[in-house]
Amino acid sequence: MENKSIMKKILLFCFSLLMTISAVFAQLPERPNPPTLVSDMAGVFSQSEKQQLEQQLVDFFAQTSTQIAVVTVPTLDDYEISDYAFKLGEKWGIGSEKFDNGILVLLKPKTSESKGEAFIAVGYGLEGVVPDAIAKQIVENEMIPRFKQNDMFGGIASATNVLIGLTKGEYNYKQYAKKASGGGFSPIIIFIIIAVLFSIFGGKRRNYYSAGRHSSLPFWMAMGMMSGSGRNHSGAFNNFSSGSGSFGGGGSSFGGFGGFGGGSFGGGGAGGSW
Repeated sequence: MENKSIMKKILLFCFSLLMTISAVFAQLPERPNPPTLVSDMAGVFSQSEKQQLEQQLVDFFAQTSTQIAVVTVPTLDDYEISDYAFKLGEKWGIGSEKFDNGILVLLKPKTSESKGEAFIAVGYGLEGVVPDAIAKQIVENEMIPRFKQNDMFGGIASATNVLIGLTKGEYNYKQYAKKASGGGFSPIIIFIIIAVLFSIFGGKRRNYYSAGRHSSLPFWMAMGMMSGSGRNHSGAFNNFSSGSGSFGGGGSSFGGFGGFGGGSFGGGGAGGSW
């Protein structure tokens, strides 16, 4: 009799746990049908912005098999945004089952009653390419400053540009971190070095040439060198230095998005709020 009572309690507990889990997952949105990589449930994008972003991500998926999904929601239903992002990524299966190469960019806009929140959840297979610290930098550097200006599309576009560059191998996370923190060899420093060298060697050269005919040539050469150095300094990162600018004229189309592939998430990523 006692054993039956214990068994009944165990079954009741398991049933309650199952119902709780089912209720939790029921609060999460279902996969979009037809499948899309941009799900604007909070209504923060214009139709043209949504189409532009969708085409960018579909083309990138066709080229690389990496799936970057953008989801906006009006509420997190009492979830922590990190839990919401990981559970949604798992439920939808963002990324391929074989490579777990999915990324979810989640946005809950700010309202009069709640703060705005954003999170980048990174699939297992991309955690080495987009470490947690870099995901945090992307949120804080690319997204939140634009969100504070009510530029939702600009913040999302800038973040996805960086994620595309990182996962495509156009630069690595160390290069992005250096750029984001203001590292690099400033063109101003280059100009100062050139000016110092000119002051050292220019005087000797004026002993042999007419100052009226030749004194300005090294200066303009220096200016040209400085200008070229500045372009080289910024060119390596021009894919993520400005929000929506790199979406450009659309590029080639590879058709619609066929659907998510069953990718998994293990807790990689980071977020922020404003």
